[in-house]
Amino acid sequence: MSLAGCGGAAPTDEEPTASVRSLTLAATTTINDSGLLDELTPGFTRAFGPEVNTVVRGTGGALRTARNGDCDVVLVHARSLEDAFLRAGEGTNRRTVMVNDFLVVGPPDDPAGIAGSPPVTAFRDIASAEAAFLSRGDRSGTHIRERQLWSEAGVDPTGDWYGETGQGMGNTLSLAAETGSYTLTDRGTFLNVAGGDLAAHVDRGIEDPGPLLRNEYAVIPVNPGRHDVAYPLAMAFTGHLTGPAQDAIEEFRIDGEAVFRPVTRSESPEFGQYVPSDWR
Repeated sequence: MSLAGCGGAAPTDEEPTASVRSLTLAATTTINDSGLLDELTPGFTRAFGPEVNTVVRGTGGALRTARNGDCDVVLVHARSLEDAFLRAGEGTNRRTVMVNDFLVVGPPDDPAGIAGSPPVTAFRDIASAEAAFLSRGDRSGTHIRERQLWSEAGVDPTGDWYGETGQGMGNTLSLAAETGSYTLTDRGTFLNVAGGDLAAHVDRGIEDPGPLLRNEYAVIPVNPGRHDVAYPLAMAFTGHLTGPAQDAIEEFRIDGEAVFRPVTRSESPEFGQYVPSDWR
């Protein structure tokens, strides 16, 4: 049974499981720190009744929570980790939900001179200048993308100029501001947390950020064949995110600026069904 296409349909008397169990969601720190998570879960509770208990982790931590059977569904943004999770049989029915974009931010005076550069050039110039850079270092979606950018730049970041926080996006941005460091961040958390202490030096815009800065989020129910999970609720939540919640995503603003964009079937085949990334 799949409820992924049912969106906001309320449970009936014949669905007692959905009415008595809460839903546990493991979600990435960027969705939480941006403030969007608080806009997504209340609509589900109004439609289906159960509260949504959230566990906030980086993508690696969220998927580990799912592997341990400690959540019913994940909302994450690291495609390589998602594919490994699915191929291991830990999750089912991946659906693309939305995108935003990554920014390279740093001190307003831009000591490495990266403003307006392509992301790979910016990373190469930061390394050449040995300008302070803070990595999350936590196997999150942002950290995975950062490592990809260093690889594209042909740089193995080592030395006193490069540090790892082991923390979420909000805390990493706060530490970058305190230490005058560059970092890679998603747009939503940057606007919600950074204030005027950091400037966005590499920003291609949310509408067309290019493949290296595109940040895609997906929802994945945990496989009920592996763990005792509230699978009907997880599928209902999946339907909610790809249905009624798309309006909330589109309308979400920080200081009047759109920071997430719903994904349509025309631009992502995974909006309606799971397609492994190497099958494209």
